Amino acid sequence: KDPIVAFLSFSTKGSADHYRVDKVRDAYNIFKKKYKGIISDGELQFDAAYSSEVYKNKLEQSSGDLPLLNNSANVFIFPNLESGNIAYRITQYLGGYSALGPLLQGLNKPVHDLSRGCSVEDIVNIAAIAALQKK
Repeated sequence: KDPIVAFLSFSTKGSADHYRVDKVRDAYNIFKKKYKGIISDGELQFDAAYSSEVYKNKLEQSSGDLPLLNNSANVFIFPNLESGNIAYRITQYLGGYSALGPLLQGLNKPVHDLSRGCSVEDIVNIAAIAALQKK
């Protein structure tokens, strides 16, 4: 499936004016210029990024480009470590999904971090990923 990327914020397209929103907007603009072939949008609240119906409702007054108009995002860029960590833990525990990470890349050898709350299954899965990366 092709990536559809949403840069998440507590604001949707200027609904709030804050320096943290500006950082998300800046990150989105950098991404958009560098990766023109990937559908992306930002700054968006999660509901607008996940539901094309909410997206349409929140942005119906907009006359600008609406890249997610007929799509829902499947890649979510969080504005900071705190919100990303909270969201993936909620997904893991309430949604019943596996959450692996953080997975560090770009080093000479595989290095990964495990939470103190991880399970034996988490350890095995991370070890398997590291073994595959060693090649």
